[in-house]
Amino acid sequence: MWDVEFTRILIPALLSGLWVTLQATVFGYALALVLGLAIAIVRRVPVVGSAVFVVMEFVRTTPLLVQLVFIFSLSGLSQVSPLVIGIVVLGVHYSAYTAEVYRSGIEGVAKGQWEACRALSLPTYRVWGAVVLPQAIRKVIPALGNYLIAMFKDTPLLFAISVPEMLSVANGLGGQYFRFFEAFTLVGVAFLVVSVPSAVIIRRLERRYAAV
Repeated sequence: MWDVEFTRILIPALLSGLWVTLQATVFGYALALVLGLAIAIVRRVPVVGSAVFVVMEFVRTTPLLVQLVFIFSLSGLSQVSPLVIGIVVLGVHYSAYTAEVYRSGIEGVAKGQWEACRALSLPTYRVWGAVVLPQAIRKVIPALGNYLIAMFKDTPLLFAISVPEMLSVANGLGGQYFRFFEAFTLVGVAFLVVSVPSAVIIRRLERRYAAV
């Protein structure tokens, strides 16, 4: 049967873990968006772009869990917080995916737009900032939003590097009180409570801003 008393003990601790989970997601996603955009732009440079592509392929084809544990092991002698390491690894890992999303959006900009920019002799920053990116980003909003939800669902992997996110908290209390059912059930509910509204918001952004 469901243990109500244990639930009262568990909920405050899970809320603390949820706060850590949200921090990892928000900051990791912000890093993925910025770094992914930079990678997508750099990849258009002939020689440098090829090298960046190789690195990004390596990142995408190796498991996130392996990357987390490997980087955490390398930083064992430093004073870097496990949460910071988790945020950076999440951001870099997902930047390999957001870069491809941005690239598809950039390539979707009509060729005539590029030719018009060259004909007007617009500086590079104006071409990207005023013409290309506003069109490209509108087209990829749904895909970028999906990666936000995917990253949120991947945050339990931070358990492997001792980040006190929800799964770690639930596992610790579940082992202490020998009540894993309530602990993991509430973790699943918490993920649903955050993920479902986020998906709804993303769909609304898609209908409002994404190009048809």
